Amino acid sequence: MFRIDEIKNSLKKNLQLGNLVPQFLLLFVLFFIVYYFTSNAQTNMAARNISSGFGFLQTNSGFDVQFSLIDYDGSYSFGRAYLVGLLNTLLVSSFGIVFATILGFLVGVARLSNNFLLSKLSQLYVEILRNLPLILQIFFWYFVVLRNLPSTENSFIFLDFLIVNVQGAYFPKFIFTNFNAIFYGLVCALLTIFFAQYYSKKLIYERGKSLPIFKISILCLILFTTIFSLIGNTDLQLQQAELIQNFGIFNYVGGVKLVPEFLALLFALSLYTSTFIAENVRAGILSVGKGQKEASKSLGFNNSQSLKLIIIPQALRVIIPPTTNQYLNLLKNSSLAAGIGYPDLASVFAGTALSQTGKAIEIIFIVMLTYLSISLIISAFLNWYNHKIAFIEK
Repeated sequence: MFRIDEIKNSLKKNLQLGNLVPQFLLLFVLFFIVYYFTSNAQTNMAARNISSGFGFLQTNSGFDVQFSLIDYDGSYSFGRAYLVGLLNTLLVSSFGIVFATILGFLVGVARLSNNFLLSKLSQLYVEILRNLPLILQIFFWYFVVLRNLPSTENSFIFLDFLIVNVQGAYFPKFIFTNFNAIFYGLVCALLTIFFAQYYSKKLIYERGKSLPIFKISILCLILFTTIFSLIGNTDLQLQQAELIQNFGIFNYVGGVKLVPEFLALLFALSLYTSTFIAENVRAGILSVGKGQKEASKSLGFNNSQSLKLIIIPQALRVIIPPTTNQYLNLLKNSSLAAGIGYPDLASVFAGTALSQTGKAIEIIFIVMLTYLSISLIISAFLNWYNHKIAFIEK
């Protein structure tokens, strides 16, 4: 009996060792590949007298960028140029995700509408936009739509607030004195909204009633910001864009300017991605059992209440995973901005900065690591939210 146990233990050890050998072989192959390409790159760079390292980030860039959220010109460093491109990428990606989500949700719900015309128009919207190449849609918005807007002196002016011409769109710039008071008001409003939502959910489970959260949220935002603004003596000034003429050339100065490259990229990314999100929303709603919808109606819920309180909370577990992929695709698709000259991370750093410095390995490594980090952050947040709303089976 003792001999049999020894044989069994020996077999288990041999099996474990047999499982470890392929893993060590795989690690050895991976390390060898990395070592080979690294040593090969170092040899070739030494033969061409090309230095390596990240010291170039501190040197002057020597080139300008047409659109930047922070102060920048050619006298700033390549590190500053990287930051400019990163912020521009985050700007268009953030607005694109928000607009694509809102539009995709509305179109996805409209596709399941009982209204025949609305349903077919939504289907037509999805089938056309998702089957056209994204770069073609970017070119359409930039060259066909925005570049054919009127000249600066013949601008479209809407309600003395929005100015649109071939150079972009102009909005008034809001200049606050003592903005801290408004910030504190927003914090208090958000805390109040959070507790109102918590109480509303508790009220639903206990009494079957709900609070008008949207109206309460709007009221809190207006009320708290107004009160704190009055307490802090906050003053608001609007800096309008003004039309000036230099050497016979008209141009608007002041306010907030959105360049046509940003607008074209934002429109194309939002509309294109919204079609895929719409299909995710439609699939999520269809995944909810018909009995759930009938039960909500038997409880007296109208279509809006049934959608908001019964269907969508259950559909989110199906909607979120594929929608996460679309958010990541939108972020990566923003690199197509180089096609129309929008100064995003890929265009500014992996394009202009690379050609100026010749630091291909370092710059490509930084850009790849940046996109990977942002993608992992988005994925981690949405995975956390998906886990939070997942059904807990007992």
